[in-house]
Amino acid sequence: MDTLSTMTYEKTGAIARITLNRPARGNGITLEMPGELSACVERANLDPEVRVIALAGNGRGFCAGYDLVSTAETRMEEPDAVAGPPGSPLDMAVQKANHDPSRPWDPMVDYAMMSRNVRGFMSLFFSDKPVVCKIQGFCVAGGTDIALCCDLIVIEETARIGYPPARVWGVPTTALWVSRVGLERARRLLFTGDCLTGKEAAEWGLAIEAPATELLDERFAALLERLALLPANQLMMMKLLINQTLLAQGLQPAQVLGTVFDGMARHTPEGYAFQKRAAEAGFKQAVRERDAPFGDAGGPRKP
Repeated sequence: MDTLSTMTYEKTGAIARITLNRPARGNGITLEMPGELSACVERANLDPEVRVIALAGNGRGFCAGYDLVSTAETRMEEPDAVAGPPGSPLDMAVQKANHDPSRPWDPMVDYAMMSRNVRGFMSLFFSDKPVVCKIQGFCVAGGTDIALCCDLIVIEETARIGYPPARVWGVPTTALWVSRVGLERARRLLFTGDCLTGKEAAEWGLAIEAPATELLDERFAALLERLALLPANQLMMMKLLINQTLLAQGLQPAQVLGTVFDGMARHTPEGYAFQKRAAEAGFKQAVRERDAPFGDAGGPRKP
């Protein structure tokens, strides 16, 4: 735990605080982040003084998703330029982001890597102790795979949250959108890739509260302190009880399907064209061009 590279861990009273700490990269998800997240959750669960876990992101946003710039911008004909030994995490990351249609694609190599990430994110869901997530600025793409695994979300009213890769090149691996917002609203978001504002997220039931920017930290702290008034054993029983409903609805099979589909989404003709464009013009430009027809290349469009 002394060698964390993507986040920080500290304890204040009965609250364990895990903070994503890659602000210069929008707290983008790396190969190390899911494992470090799981280790921090385990540390909190094993600490008898901790009753609640607070998850946040350092900087102007919570999480911008996977840090894909370097791999997405690698040209198809040069994957070996960044690949590690066959089967290594780096090699799997390159296979995840690159697709040369002239070469075979092994979907289980992709699945092995992404399912590992899902297990790391789901450590929040399976945590003995409840997890409250604070979102400021943005929580998009893979960032939502983390946030939706938390028990409660407090979001800045002007923040944006959503899964734009639904338009091309991605599928939400933790498959929690239906559980969090309901069937029709999940369809509305994933059939368009649109984002919600924080205010809309609270109205839709995705977040428990959407305070103004100047009140975000205060309201987040107040909720944490209120939860921490309960005994740890009561919190654990309540969380186990609630989680059984989601598991009984088929969450785990849906996650397997979502994780496999996430790999497939990068190996379609459209996925290949997107990656090729990223290699030519840069990942951010490819994203802007992807989103331009939806009218939100410069920011979220209200559904």
